[in-house]
Amino acid sequence: QVQLVESGGGLVQAGGSLRLSCVASGIVFSINDMGWYRQAPGKGRELVADITTGGSTKYADSVKGRFTISRDNAKNTVYLQMNSLKPEDTDVYYCSNRGVYWGQGTQVTVSS
Repeated sequence: QVQLVESGGGLVQAGGSLRLSCVASGIVFSINDMGWYRQAPGKGRELVADITTGGSTKYADSVKGRFTISRDNAKNTVYLQMNSLKPEDTDVYYCSNRGVYWGQGTQVTVSS
């Protein structure tokens, strides 16, 4: 059974930081490209950051310079370090292996 379990969300003031984690099981994590996505109510899911099996990364323009994606294959975990958070970063954040499987999401709320 495949599971992607996100954690680390919460309520933070603007300018603050959070680190999201996503632990994968049931897949060979090291051969999966992984990504973080976010979705606001009534809107589509958008890619926030992506990391390949080789460690190459890409980011949405809105988070470049503020967010960092990383992975630890030994722990089957992908991380999203979020700094300088803004109210517009408020969303439910999901991890996924390029849309094949999805986690349940973790809520991030940034207050102004």
